[in-house]
Amino acid sequence: MVDPRVDQYIDALPPWQQAICHRVRDLVHEADSEVVETIKRTTQPYFVLDGNICALLAAKDHVNVFVYDGGIVPDPEGIITAGHTNATARTVAFGEHDEINVPALLAMFRQIIADNRAGGWRKLKKVQGRVDPHTPPAGV
Repeated sequence: MVDPRVDQYIDALPPWQQAICHRVRDLVHEADSEVVETIKRTTQPYFVLDGNICALLAAKDHVNVFVYDGGIVPDPEGIITAGHTNATARTVAFGEHDEINVPALLAMFRQIIADNRAGGWRKLKKVQGRVDPHTPPAGV
């Protein structure tokens, strides 16, 4: 479900940032048709389904996609750019001329959604005994 407040956020950005945000938005909805958009922290677009999936934050020279996975979703393509040791979220940043690795980001979104539906990263980390944020989930 789309939220017109997310449209307002994206429409206020420079064209190159709009393009990135629209593509990320499309990918998260492609990952699962039940994804819901909302605004949290006053103006920041979030995409949720049984928990946070990701959020958008445009900066001066890049767009941050905050991925809420608790550090348990694998990143075999190395698209994570910051927050590698963060317990709750990591970042994929895109500059004006950066290409989006569509298969990698889509796979990450789908895994986060699956983890959310299985009880969320906190539960999975506890149940599966994953304490290292770089340890991939079992069976992935």
